[in-house]
Amino acid sequence: MTHLLARIRFRRPAAKSPRRRTWKHLSPLLRLLILTQLAFNIGFYAVLPFLAEHLGTAIGMAGWMVGFVLGLRTFSQQGLFVVGGWLVDRYGVRPLVLAGCVLRIAGFAWLGYAEQTWAVIGAVLLIGFAAALFSPAVESEVARQAVVWEEDGHGPRTRVLALLSAAGQAGAFVGPLLGALLLAVDFRTACLAGAAVFVLVLAGHARLMPQHIPGRVPARGRGGVRALLTNRRFLALCCAYGSYLLAYNQLYLALPDEVQRVTGSQSALSWLFALSSLLVVCVQLPVTRWAGDRLDLRRSMSAGLLLIAAGFAVVAAARPANVTGTAGLLPAAVFVVLLTLGQMLIVPAARAWVPDLAEDGRLGLYVGALSSVSGLIVLIGSSATGSLLDLGLPPAVPWLVLAALPLLAITLVPPRPEAAERTGGRPETD
Repeated sequence: MTHLLARIRFRRPAAKSPRRRTWKHLSPLLRLLILTQLAFNIGFYAVLPFLAEHLGTAIGMAGWMVGFVLGLRTFSQQGLFVVGGWLVDRYGVRPLVLAGCVLRIAGFAWLGYAEQTWAVIGAVLLIGFAAALFSPAVESEVARQAVVWEEDGHGPRTRVLALLSAAGQAGAFVGPLLGALLLAVDFRTACLAGAAVFVLVLAGHARLMPQHIPGRVPARGRGGVRALLTNRRFLALCCAYGSYLLAYNQLYLALPDEVQRVTGSQSALSWLFALSSLLVVCVQLPVTRWAGDRLDLRRSMSAGLLLIAAGFAVVAAARPANVTGTAGLLPAAVFVVLLTLGQMLIVPAARAWVPDLAEDGRLGLYVGALSSVSGLIVLIGSSATGSLLDLGLPPAVPWLVLAALPLLAITLVPPRPEAAERTGGRPETD
């Protein structure tokens, strides 16, 4: 396996980019995990960006129900990450990745044939729970390996986590384009193609994923949850990150509504998703390097939330003019760019912070809890924002409300992240 994975390299250019310099020093396991993230997102984003339109038109759901289903999908994924993380700590990475792939295949196939509300809900729950198994496995192991990478003197761990984000967004770039092509047939075809991608991922990991990862020690005993619940810095980080995720979820709820309003269709939606993904793929590592030189983790997250708020404010400012057509897409495009820049600052910083706050042997639990609290916030917030868009308020009001949420979240970012680093990785509960 090591011999095969060692061949996964980029051709060396005369002047290496930050991405390629980072990739060169990654272990074969880290390369496999990062490529896993790429493949996961290709299959996932071939379907998800088009789900809201399918639910509203083909299934005939009301706006609040569409928002609830999207929030339920996120909660069944993000909300149950804590279960997946706990299982990873006990049983390891390989079983969780393989089980998650099997469930994702079944969920996409079911969603393709679901025609009633109960069936749609069942399918999205299965799809979400599948990710709750394999994503904590991949993310916690990448975070653990990133700490090792940093301790070996290759640079800040945020660079590895930024590369994980870039790989995920590369998949999010390819996935909607694939989905847009398949929707020319029908939504079912897109779902079955997404399932086929996970069949390939399952086969590849059954062959290449190691049974035992060197240095990984299974968690012992039943402790961990109580210490997590008293770790105030970690819980504050969870709340701030959850506020970001609620804002990011508007790519699938508020943005499709805006694109439909200004163009009369959602054909431009895949291009806006592609713009977001392409930005992350091209500039995630340079942004992470810049932030690492100038900002600590707290300032990086705060700056990201401020950019996201600005993105919502741009659309709010443009709504009263009621510009339609291609020109009307400009505020939406600015929103996507600012949201994506905010994401590039927030996600690596939050993920890099978790290992310093987690107990020894409980990294999976803490990585899972970060997403679970976020999923709960999205579940509650998505139904509210879905209703907000349907209330017939003045055009700018819903977007102004959405702009206020990231600003409030800045106050939730815990202070002095460097304090966690002074503890040598021990969790802070103060």
